[in-house]
Amino acid sequence: MEGQTNWTSHAELDLGSRSDSQALNGCPVSTTVSSLRVPQNCFSRIQLLAHDPDGDHVRCRFASNASAPANFTMDETGCELRAAGLVAVGDHVFELFLEDFPRQNLTLRYAGGASVWREASDMNAPPLCKVMLQFSLKILPPIASCEAGHGLPVFLSRTPSHRDVLFATVGQMFQLSARAQAHHTSIHDFQVSGPQNMNKVFKDDQNGEAEVTLSWTPELSDLYRSVPVCFTAETNETQTEMRCVVIMATQAAVVQGQASVTCSPNKMMVALEKASMPGIDVNYLKLRDTSCSLTANATHILGVMSFSTCGTKLEDQGDFLIFHNEINSYVLPTEVIIRRKKVKIDINCQFPKTISISSYFNLQKSDYIFTESSFGSFGYTFEIFTNSNFTSKVAASAYPVEVRLLEMIYMGIQAESDLPNVNLFVESCKATPDDNPGNTLSYDLIKNGCQVDETIIIHKSNETSFNFEVQAFKFTGNYDQVYITCSVILCEAGSSFSRCAQGCLNDPSRRRRKRLASRETVGHFITQGPLRFVGQAVPNIAVDDNGTEMKKSDPPAAVNPPPVYPDIKSSEGVWGIKKALNNISTAVFASTFCVSLVLMATLIGYFMRKRRDEDRKSLLVSQWEN
Repeated sequence: MEGQTNWTSHAELDLGSRSDSQALNGCPVSTTVSSLRVPQNCFSRIQLLAHDPDGDHVRCRFASNASAPANFTMDETGCELRAAGLVAVGDHVFELFLEDFPRQNLTLRYAGGASVWREASDMNAPPLCKVMLQFSLKILPPIASCEAGHGLPVFLSRTPSHRDVLFATVGQMFQLSARAQAHHTSIHDFQVSGPQNMNKVFKDDQNGEAEVTLSWTPELSDLYRSVPVCFTAETNETQTEMRCVVIMATQAAVVQGQASVTCSPNKMMVALEKASMPGIDVNYLKLRDTSCSLTANATHILGVMSFSTCGTKLEDQGDFLIFHNEINSYVLPTEVIIRRKKVKIDINCQFPKTISISSYFNLQKSDYIFTESSFGSFGYTFEIFTNSNFTSKVAASAYPVEVRLLEMIYMGIQAESDLPNVNLFVESCKATPDDNPGNTLSYDLIKNGCQVDETIIIHKSNETSFNFEVQAFKFTGNYDQVYITCSVILCEAGSSFSRCAQGCLNDPSRRRRKRLASRETVGHFITQGPLRFVGQAVPNIAVDDNGTEMKKSDPPAAVNPPPVYPDIKSSEGVWGIKKALNNISTAVFASTFCVSLVLMATLIGYFMRKRRDEDRKSLLVSQWEN
């Protein structure tokens, strides 16, 4: 923070898009102050910061056995450096890895169309992200007393707790205050590690107390960043424990009466000031979903809820998306009387559809809005149209959309971006029988940018639109609905290395990995549906052996010729007549035999063609099912 050093951190990150957030994984956040000091006889543990923006489990471990000095151990789950015996006086250098693992099962999807399933319980799988943390610790000679506030300075109650998550507003000054005290020595400074543009004001008094006020104004580029800040109070002999917090920069907070609501990319946070609401007991407050609990500190009652959990409801109001929840008091079933105040506090976050919301919402109108640090805010609409002009959208009240087999379905994707010159690219589109894009039962329409389904027709449109039509089909089995999910990418126009410029790739391994040379987004999944089948629109036709269509009611053409009899007038006398009669008998027998064979062949051929016609009609119905 003081600008004395420059450093670079390296991280290994899985580039798959998470199914729970529809965004890239966020790496663990951590830092330390530049100089950690503790007397030898006072050292027991150092709590490190290990915050994960996605709420994943973070494991801290030594980078190698060589990086673990003697008698130091690491609590990998709690991310605490501990003593396992008497540690040596002097400087000790540590190198750690912070690795995050999902707390719930999820799917990682990649731009090429591949996906990987991750089990929450599999801690042997590669981490989603691995970040290195390096710091040094100076073990000082022993001191007379390790009592907090006497031999060692101690933080006072106004100081935020270790690992607190605080919220700042873009464009508005955020202030953090910390107080500490030391009775037998004086605090001369606070050591701080934080963002470069953070300011520090220090003051002390005659009672051994000291206070630091940290001021920081987040910029637009800080929006939704998780910024770590660590601090210690310093005396000549030693320092307090290190405390670290995370500051998240958000959009402007909304104040609603006594409650302050802060809206972040995929959740909202509410803080109720206890002093303004005397008599409120946090133990008897609940959100809409009682499985989501509230917490409290010395001054506030706090609640954090996702836009898709805790009973949060979504309301689409035209140009805005509004997320509602509420805090209510409740009564235990065993209580006969109560002396608590009744509480009902409505909380909401309102977002214009043109700003960034990183969570995944499946509306009938299918509006999807995302933010990426290198591409700004951008969004997609995925619509169903009534005809090939792509001007008349299917009304929201008409969902689920009823279709008939073999009808043409008209769909369109429209992209909007803060950047002026962008191209939309549809990497893939597939059908599933439900709204789960990860369903193993699926059918590809477009894959790796290539048309797979033979009935799909792509209509020429502008750079940010993609209109197509496809013949209706259904899945075999007891499924009467189909959802269409597409993976879409935005690219900066004019870049020959972008995925948009590469187009169809029959061999995805040949894709040129030049994303750093061009600006493009990761692939985002957008879903439309459901399409519900109400009947079959199959023409009453069959196909003959020559490929000619005929009506099923038309009879087959006659194929048996009339018999040919010999001319008996050419024979002379009785012999000739007898010979002629013999010839006639032979001819009649032969003719009768031949006629029987012809009739049999005709009947067999007729019924075979009839069966084949029925099979081909059935094939017209089921060709999309397979």
